[in-house]
Amino acid sequence: MKDGFSAQYRVTDGSNFHLESFNTAPPEHLAKDLLTKRKKSLVKRIAKLQDILYANDRHALLTIFQAMDAGGKDSAIKHLFTGINPQGCEVHSFKRPTFLELDHDFMWRSNIRTPSRGKIGVFNRSYYEEVLVVKVHEQILNSSKLPKELIHEDIWAERFEYIRAFERSMHQNGTNVLKFFLYLSPDEQKKRFISRMKNPEKNWKFDPNDLYERSFWGEYMQAYEEAIQSTACQDSPWYIIPADDKPYSRAVIADAVCQHLASLNLEYPTLSEEVQSNLQSYIEQLQNE
Repeated sequence: MKDGFSAQYRVTDGSNFHLESFNTAPPEHLAKDLLTKRKKSLVKRIAKLQDILYANDRHALLTIFQAMDAGGKDSAIKHLFTGINPQGCEVHSFKRPTFLELDHDFMWRSNIRTPSRGKIGVFNRSYYEEVLVVKVHEQILNSSKLPKELIHEDIWAERFEYIRAFERSMHQNGTNVLKFFLYLSPDEQKKRFISRMKNPEKNWKFDPNDLYERSFWGEYMQAYEEAIQSTACQDSPWYIIPADDKPYSRAVIADAVCQHLASLNLEYPTLSEEVQSNLQSYIEQLQNE
């Protein structure tokens, strides 16, 4: 497993993207201990790069995690950012919109939570829910506070256009967006649901509504495909992560984040020549106190 192995899962041009070209399982079997060791090595490098990102204070990174229920988003985020300085990382989980959020445009709640310069932002679900779950269940759109004349057949194309403009603006202002779709198979989801129900310590993760959502699998896959086709680009790529194997998916995500941060060629800020020339005198001043 070499550096940059995440590139095979990166989509930067959605015009010819088809979800069926990707697999939910890894292309090869790798031992869990090997994957765990590789992931730990990458996370250690990410922590170092994030420290420089924070000190440099000019760039930011927004990572977006999307998946079907039990796709492994929570655990991926937990494993990826273990050891990261909390001061340089912001995590937000987006659930059903609140009344306040529904009183604004569909991007508002995401806009106010984008990472500041020097930080890595993590979105557990995101504004993409507005072209995924809302598209699959159009009754949600019909019951929203949008004026009726604005709910029409072109609304999804308009939202994709807005998302592209938003991500382009983020890039132009120093924040890159990496989007991860944890691509899970229905069979693996079934296994994880059963495991959650059988394990008392994981019962809390299960919601009967998850089974209802599972019945719309085909509609969701079509919605994901259209979202990726419409929003994948060089500056804000999608990564289609084989999510049936959690250790493998975590290693791929860690590699993608690591490769991106390294590509920024960040350096720690330097002191002015005047301060540098007087460092020794400052040291002596403190030593002589």
